[in-house]
Amino acid sequence: MAVDTSPRPASTLRFRSEPWILTYHSVSDPADDPYGITVSADRLDEQLTWLRRRGLTGVGVATLLGARTTGDRGLVGLTFDDGYADFLDEALPVLLAHGCTATVFVLPGRPGGSNAWDPLGPRRPLLTEEGIRTVAAAGMEVGSHGMLHRHLTALPDDELRRETHGSRDALTRIVGQTPSGFCYPYGTVDRRVVESVREAGYAYGCALAPGALSGPLALPRTHVSHADRGARLRAKEVRHRLLHRSAGPAAQGDAR
Repeated sequence: MAVDTSPRPASTLRFRSEPWILTYHSVSDPADDPYGITVSADRLDEQLTWLRRRGLTGVGVATLLGARTTGDRGLVGLTFDDGYADFLDEALPVLLAHGCTATVFVLPGRPGGSNAWDPLGPRRPLLTEEGIRTVAAAGMEVGSHGMLHRHLTALPDDELRRETHGSRDALTRIVGQTPSGFCYPYGTVDRRVVESVREAGYAYGCALAPGALSGPLALPRTHVSHADRGARLRAKEVRHRLLHRSAGPAAQGDAR
């Protein structure tokens, strides 16, 4: 059965779901993009325009979760993984032009480095420590993506602790503020990793498709690519709400 992708308020979906959080990575030229994780600044502008026309404002995850406890509506989470340096010149001006904020998940163990974990490249520079501070000073939330972008589920306990606890300590030193959120590299997570994030003191964690672990420390997110425009974004929103709804009906306007 075809999905109705015509614009309509999300509040017409009569159930409560996990908050809708969009996942971005690099904002730059998408011509060389073997992993489908690059969005141009123009396309980001188009996507944020679509959200704003539907009455949605992009915010960081901590803000989004806080708004849900107070009953605020009309928000969608925006996250940028890996801490690419292009965030400052390409993504930030677009976000500010739309009155949006975001959470930038960075790697304090690779300041000024590159995405060496991607075997196919292309190599893209990561934020320096000064760049991370600039992101925070611009009103964006800075969260941890671990130290080095590793598969956490495969690590022994001591190395896992360095990725979760150690990255939180490092970001506290860099930014001068303790991060609230952790983002699991590659989106992979299991109970041991979630427990390490809990023990480290994070208030929330972001995954991709956490399955039975879904909750405050393993929030599902929606990947956004350069190909996503209005109809595709609407279909992804509907899919998210169907896959991640909570039991019981919601009151009108309580679908976000």
